[in-house]
Amino acid sequence: MSCLTVYYESHPEQPNKVLTQGEHIGATLAEVGVRFERWQASHPVTPVNSQEEVIAVYRSEIDRLITERGYQTVDVISMKTDHPQKAELRAKFLNEHYHNEDEVRFFVSGRGLFALHIDEYIYAVLCEKGDLISVPAGIPHWFDMSEEPNFVAIRLFNNPEGWVAHFTGKDIASRFPRLEIEA
Repeated sequence: MSCLTVYYESHPEQPNKVLTQGEHIGATLAEVGVRFERWQASHPVTPVNSQEEVIAVYRSEIDRLITERGYQTVDVISMKTDHPQKAELRAKFLNEHYHNEDEVRFFVSGRGLFALHIDEYIYAVLCEKGDLISVPAGIPHWFDMSEEPNFVAIRLFNNPEGWVAHFTGKDIASRFPRLEIEA
């Protein structure tokens, strides 16, 4: 189940707000300029599907976003528990960073945790199959895929180079809850 947990920056041990209904998550995030929507991830996709297969089955949704926002590049990030670089990739994404463009993800399988650092708050967004999130350019954040990742997400970019991060050098991500492994 998708979930938004809001913390004060100085109190990672105590959530200020916890929401699980998609419309409430979307409305709360919209107040800080973040787009969150529940879409139908109706095509069965797993981490073994190729990037081309995933893009092909979600072509209409991708085209709608390209038309709406002018994205130039589309790719698929696919992680499963036996990925040989899962620990290195997790460590990289767990460092607080920002982008000079919106970070758009549509989860078509599995789940991941985005933590957004906006003003004095941390908005931890557990995204699952069917969730679309768009983090505006310049918002510091980090992403946790857990120790045993298992997800497929379509990524859209304005930058033809794809994912380009600017790391803040802050250790704030280490103080907040991580994504627990699914039982």
